[in-house]
Amino acid sequence: MSANRDAKVELVKDIKDKIQNAKSVVIVNYGGITVAQDTELRTKFRAENVEYRVYKNRLILRALNELGYEVNEDMLQGTNSVAISYDDETAGPRIINDFMKKNKIMEFKFGVMNAQVVDGAYVQKIASLPNKPALIGQLLSVLNGPIRGVCVALNAVAEKGE
Repeated sequence: MSANRDAKVELVKDIKDKIQNAKSVVIVNYGGITVAQDTELRTKFRAENVEYRVYKNRLILRALNELGYEVNEDMLQGTNSVAISYDDETAGPRIINDFMKKNKIMEFKFGVMNAQVVDGAYVQKIASLPNKPALIGQLLSVLNGPIRGVCVALNAVAEKGE
């Protein structure tokens, strides 16, 4: 085997490892982005433990297909980048979505979430969710509501009885 082929095989293996360890993977068309915008975006990704890379489309395709995901060449046409979220499923999509709203550049192509390939519309829905700590706070608030109601009712009964 040639050195170039060995390097590509190793890179595909590396991409596969990253995808397997990720909570979510998003493929984005990044055409039209400037260097300054790219630097800003990468800074935001680093702050939330999201890896943002540009790989050759064929290498991404090979890695995804070797992992058993049904992805074809048409899904990877154009200039694509990959955002791999390791801690929070919504981090990568959310950062890209905020960037897209601000700059009117980029578009979601597809993603890999919960061990299945999802389309750009699904990724867009995930991107509109708040981050994990905010979701946990909302859930706790909802769970706390009925208990708070019981406490208020018991307190009102206690005050009336005095």
